[in-house]
Amino acid sequence: MPQVKDVIQYLETIAPLEYQESYDNAGLIVGNRDATVVSVLLCLDSTEAVIDEAIAQGSNLVIAHHPIVFSGLKQFTGKNYIERVIIKAIKNDIAIYAIHTNLDNVYQNGVNKRICDILGLENTQILSANPALSQEGDIGAGMIGNLPSPMITKDFLLSLKDKMSLNVIKHTKLTAEKITRVAVCGGSGSLLLDQAIAQKADIFITSDYKYHQFFDANDQIIIADIGHYESEFYTIELLQELIRKKFSNFAAHCTKISTNPVNYL
Repeated sequence: MPQVKDVIQYLETIAPLEYQESYDNAGLIVGNRDATVVSVLLCLDSTEAVIDEAIAQGSNLVIAHHPIVFSGLKQFTGKNYIERVIIKAIKNDIAIYAIHTNLDNVYQNGVNKRICDILGLENTQILSANPALSQEGDIGAGMIGNLPSPMITKDFLLSLKDKMSLNVIKHTKLTAEKITRVAVCGGSGSLLLDQAIAQKADIFITSDYKYHQFFDANDQIIIADIGHYESEFYTIELLQELIRKKFSNFAAHCTKISTNPVNYL
């Protein structure tokens, strides 16, 4: 039977840790690398509810997109959800592995490629290639591509809402009559706006835009904020597909829990 380190080694052939951003903490957060994998639970966030779900179904490896820990912990008293998750995982012999911006930053099997595929974009490429890591621009942030044929802007937004199962889209003024070229970035992507404009995207789909940042569109592009959780939700299915492709001797479950901290009325 595969061990935790075997799963890690495989995932890091797809998204090496050196591809993560400097602020990130991807990798094994908690757990024994030599433990035999019984089953895996896949999620965006390894919350307490997700750890409880893993315990209930007998999964001893949780693979999350977002790291539960970003900086050092000095006490483990259970005073916040981060400490409680770590304590519960250790107590129940559950390993937690995070595959975050390193998975964002790869072209093949990456977060942004999945968004492009859902939207049916063609001729896709990395939006902001990392010259230190890229070979022919295959590593970097965001992605850009073209629709097979132009769509009326409002029709595109309605299609986006349907395809991504969105509750709401916050967007700037619809400055383009039709959408042909689309830039995307799962999660927080405001830093990529200039690249999206420079590469002549009609619309930039991302999340976590603040009020004043919407003015930065400057009538040059449409910004569409679809929500952080919503922009990365399909990463769970992506991870399940990758695990199932490689390992057939343990189950890989997608969490049934919505870990989205944002609610809509």
